[in-house]
Amino acid sequence: MKDVLIELERRRDEARAGGGAKRITAQHERGKLTARERLEVLLDENSFEEFDMFVEHRCTDFGMDSQKYPGDGVVTGWGTINGRQVFVFAKDFTVFGGSLSWTHAEKIMKVQDMAVRNRAPIIGLFDAGGARIQEGVAALGGYGEVFQRNVLASGVIPQISVIMGPCAGGDVYSPAMTDFIFMVRGTSYMFVTGPEVVKTVTNETVTAEELGGADVHTTRSSVADGAYDDDIACLIDVRRLVDILPASNVATAPVLPTEDPWDRIEMSLDTLIPDSPTAPYDMKELLEKVADEGSLFEIQAAFAKNIITSFGRIEGKTVGFVANQPLTLAGVLDSDASRKAARFVRFCDAFNIPIVTFVDVPGFLPGTAQEYGGLIKHGAKLLFAYAEATVPKVTLITRKAYGGAYDVMASKHLRGDINYAWPTAEIAVMGPKGAAEILYRADRDNPEALAKRIKEYEDRFANPFVAAERGFIDEVILPHSTRRRIARALRLLQEKRLENPWRKHDTIPL
Repeated sequence: MKDVLIELERRRDEARAGGGAKRITAQHERGKLTARERLEVLLDENSFEEFDMFVEHRCTDFGMDSQKYPGDGVVTGWGTINGRQVFVFAKDFTVFGGSLSWTHAEKIMKVQDMAVRNRAPIIGLFDAGGARIQEGVAALGGYGEVFQRNVLASGVIPQISVIMGPCAGGDVYSPAMTDFIFMVRGTSYMFVTGPEVVKTVTNETVTAEELGGADVHTTRSSVADGAYDDDIACLIDVRRLVDILPASNVATAPVLPTEDPWDRIEMSLDTLIPDSPTAPYDMKELLEKVADEGSLFEIQAAFAKNIITSFGRIEGKTVGFVANQPLTLAGVLDSDASRKAARFVRFCDAFNIPIVTFVDVPGFLPGTAQEYGGLIKHGAKLLFAYAEATVPKVTLITRKAYGGAYDVMASKHLRGDINYAWPTAEIAVMGPKGAAEILYRADRDNPEALAKRIKEYEDRFANPFVAAERGFIDEVILPHSTRRRIARALRLLQEKRLENPWRKHDTIPL
C-alpha cells in the first residue's frame, strides 16, 4: 500500500510540474504566473479540486508519441470563490505552448458540461498558441466541440474568459462567445492571425501589441471588457465580478450586507445639472451616489465612453446601470455606444438582473461615418434589447431626452416599469433651437424673432411636465431623493412577472 501511495504522489508531482522548471522560470520571466498559480489566486484557499490530472494526448504523428506530459497543457476542475462554486480551466503555456489537442479539448468539454448541469459559472484562463498542428483536424474538431458548448451555455450560466498570454486562431472564438473577457496589458494578445501572417498576406508590419493587445481590444475593437496591469490584479477583479453575478439563469444574485442606508439623501445632486443646457457634468457622480458605497463594477469603461454600463448594488442587491455620459460627445448615442449598451442589457435580462437607466441624451450622432457604419442597425440593437427585456426596469431622465433616443433609452413605451424625471428634464423631439428653426423658417434670418420663438418652445417643451401629463413619466422627483426613490421602485418590482410570446428565438438586428 505504501508503494502505491508513493507512486501516486510521484505522478501528482510530475503533473503539477507542467513543462518543467526551466519553462516555469521562463513563464515567470515574462511577468506571468503559471496556470496553477493563477488558479491559486482566483479560487478560495484549498478549494480547488482537479479533474483529469493524468490525461495525456494520443497523437503518434511527428514524433509526438515520445513527447507526453500529464494533463496535456490544461488544468481543469472546480473550486469556490467566496464560498460559491465555479468551474475552471487554465491553459498551461509551459506544456506545448498551451496548444489544443483532442484530449486537451475533452478536458475542457467535461467541465463545460458539468458547469451547465450543475448551474455554476465557468471561468477560462487562456495562455495558448492555438491548435496543436501535429494533430491536424482532430484539434480543429476539439475547438468545434468547445464552441458548441459555449453556445449552449450562453444565457444559462455566466461564462468568463481571462486572456493572460497569447490567444490566437481558434482560441479567440471561444472567449468571443462568452459573456466577459478580461486581458492583461503587455502579456496578453488576441488575434485571428498573428503579425507574421498579416505581414505575408497584407504586407502590413505590426507588432503583437498593436494588432491585438489589451489596449486595442478595450478601446477600439470592444472585444475585451477590461484590462489590468498584471495577472493578480486581473484575477482579483474576476473574483469581484463573480460575487456580483447569479450562478445561473435560475438563481438569484448574492445579496451582500451593507451599512449604506437605503434612504440616504444626497443634497449635492440638487446642483449636479449645470445651468447651461450644453455644459457637461459627470454622470458617474450620480451612479456613485445612488449605488451602495463601493459597489460599482464598470464594464467596457475604456470603450464608447459616451455611455456607461456598470454593475452595482442597491440595498445589497445586484443591479445593472446604463447611463448616458455627458462628458463624452454630450452623451449622444452612436454605433459603438448602442452595441455596448445592448449587449449589457441583454446579459442583465438573461440573468434576471434589474436594469436602472439614467438618461441625458441629445439624440443619435449624425454624419456619413455613422450612417455608412450602420447606425440604424446598431441603434436598433439597443432598442430591441430594452424592448425585449422582462426584468424590472427603472428609468430616470436627468436632463435631455430628445428624439428617437428618448424612446430607445428604456422609455415607458418599451415597457419601462417606473419612469422618473428630475425637474431639469427636457423631453422633446429635438432641442429648442433646432425645433424653432424648423417650425418658424421665416424667422431664421431675424435673430430677435428667432430668440423669441426658441423661448416659446423652451417654455412649452423644455420640461418634464408634458410627458408627465400623458403618463409617460410616472413622477417628477427631487434629485436629492433619487437613491430612496429607486430603492423603493426596485422593492416594488421584485416580484414582477412578465413573459414574451413564445418563439424559438428572436431575430435581433445583428
